[in-house]
Amino acid sequence: MGSIGFINTDFVKKMEAIGIHCRVFNPFMPGLNLFLNNRDHRKITVIDGKVGFTGGYNLANEYFNYTHPYGQWKDTGIRLEGDAVQSLTVTFLEMWNAVSAKDANDPDFSKYLFHYDYAAQQTGFVQPYADSPMDNEQVGEEVYISMINKAEKYCWFMTPYLIITDEMTHALCLAAKRGVDVRIITPGIPDKKFIYNITRSFYHGLVKHGVRVYEWTPGFCHAKMSVADDCMATCGTINLDYRSLYHHFENGCFMADCQAVVEIKNDLIRTMGECRDVTDQYQTGRSAYLRLGQLFMRLFAGLL
Repeated sequence: MGSIGFINTDFVKKMEAIGIHCRVFNPFMPGLNLFLNNRDHRKITVIDGKVGFTGGYNLANEYFNYTHPYGQWKDTGIRLEGDAVQSLTVTFLEMWNAVSAKDANDPDFSKYLFHYDYAAQQTGFVQPYADSPMDNEQVGEEVYISMINKAEKYCWFMTPYLIITDEMTHALCLAAKRGVDVRIITPGIPDKKFIYNITRSFYHGLVKHGVRVYEWTPGFCHAKMSVADDCMATCGTINLDYRSLYHHFENGCFMADCQAVVEIKNDLIRTMGECRDVTDQYQTGRSAYLRLGQLFMRLFAGLL
């Protein structure tokens, strides 16, 4: 239900009163509303069409470690310049125009799609992308699985939640069995204990096929990143969980053959140095009682 309980109903009025246009995406309404299931999980900032930002950061105090409800908070984002910013602009306007029939749309995108002369700071390719639950195309999952399938040496992920489909489980395990170094970093301190228990229920099925799992001990790791073979990486809003992959409006950025890929790899290496490796702990079978409890929790995985 998005920001219910965190932002009061006067927020929009307060923003408008000081000249900041503000809209509520998919506001909660009493009664049956299946679209309520489709949350806007995108995080986009665009400045004058010149600079764009995306990543895991929401606008909340804990994301910048002003408050510490779950120990340290780790997040990551990416800063873009050049033509790639236009993709973020269009993705933002798609949501802005989708809110309400009574709101005026911005049908002419061209007035926001500026072209600036700039000198590329890096070689390679950068491609922002967006995912929508309305088009029956799981772009976020397909990007991740494509990276896993193409990896020859290693493929590493950082995600706050691990509630994955059979297709992704199969891809991860198959990569590990063919000799790829597959690793997943999850939080050491949960923000939602019920979902954390479901996340851990996936460990055994992965590690028994060679996937390594790390938990970040200083606190809650909210970053969503992946990197493979020093040549491709992603940074964005898409968790390795069923809701992000199938139900949410999401966005991310794919990078290939550029310096940012190496920087993402180095960040994951530093992060793993602050983690506990729980791979061996989850190699052995679980008790029948624990297995039954985890199977019960997984019945609700698609809703969380």
